[in-house]
Amino acid sequence: MSPTGAATQQLPVSQQNGHLRGHAGGAVLSTVVPEMCYFCFDVLESNLSGQNQQIVPAFTNDAYPLFVTWKIDRDLRLRGCIGTFSPKPLHASLREYAIISSLKDERFSPVSMQELPRLTCSVSLLIDFQDCQNCFDWQVGVHGIRIEFVNERNHVRNATYLPEVSSEQGWDQEETVVNLLRKGGYRAQVTHQYLATVKCQRYRSEKLAVTYHDWLSARGFNQNQLTSA
Repeated sequence: MSPTGAATQQLPVSQQNGHLRGHAGGAVLSTVVPEMCYFCFDVLESNLSGQNQQIVPAFTNDAYPLFVTWKIDRDLRLRGCIGTFSPKPLHASLREYAIISSLKDERFSPVSMQELPRLTCSVSLLIDFQDCQNCFDWQVGVHGIRIEFVNERNHVRNATYLPEVSSEQGWDQEETVVNLLRKGGYRAQVTHQYLATVKCQRYRSEKLAVTYHDWLSARGFNQNQLTSA
């Protein structure tokens, strides 16, 4: 999206196909764009239908850490969420994690073709990583956190929550960290002494979500055409 009535200039590759987002100081150009979510729907639908088409993405191929999240129905229950903290080119990475998050998240059964019309897909590009002074050195609703801890068997484990999780669940910082430890498999009592040993990194994300019907509209399909294809 570009402003009208003004001189244009060639954007850097990392900002091509960018998406303008509003905030208190005005509009800012975001790297994440709806086409990334549409592409995830493309990949999942192609896989579920057995076509496995090699769809060419229409967005930047810069490298980012990312997560792909699938939610279902109007109450937006989590249906799958997996990503990577390793920056990888977006074309291959979104293709990979669109499938892994929908079909291989071990917390859930694989998404079926029948569920496709009920899905919402979001893409989160992770940015601005910073080491925390302690596991409470971050802001609810602003930062995601990635923790590293030693479990009961003296094994090092890590786990993450994306920035929206704590605010969506109504958790404060301590509740978020404790729940994240449980997510990571820690089952012993969580004391303040133990929390002092937890290493923490904070980050922010650029996130967009689209529904199945947004995807149909963007691709010029109707549901009957897709079903009969």
